[in-house]
Amino acid sequence: MTDNVGSKVSVFFVGLGIGALVGILFAPKSGEETRDYLSGKADEGREFAQKKARELRERAEDLIERSKEIMSRQKDALTSAVDVGKETYKREAKIS
Repeated sequence: MTDNVGSKVSVFFVGLGIGALVGILFAPKSGEETRDYLSGKADEGREFAQKKARELRERAEDLIERSKEIMSRQKDALTSAVDVGKETYKREAKIS
């Protein structure tokens, strides 16, 4: 999953770079207008990357929290099973 997201982000930045290059080559605008346009697009790209990073961090935090809950339940179940096993062993030992 992480590789897929990293791949998408990489593709986004490559596309952003190619788009910027094509925009410069075929721009009917003046140099200052083109620089302003590219600056705006770079800001959009940075905002997009920050938004995705926040989303990924939130997802990771949720997954970690769920994992902790699952591990806690599994630990409780295992502890209960061990306790039952000990009690059964003690009972069987008394009978024998």
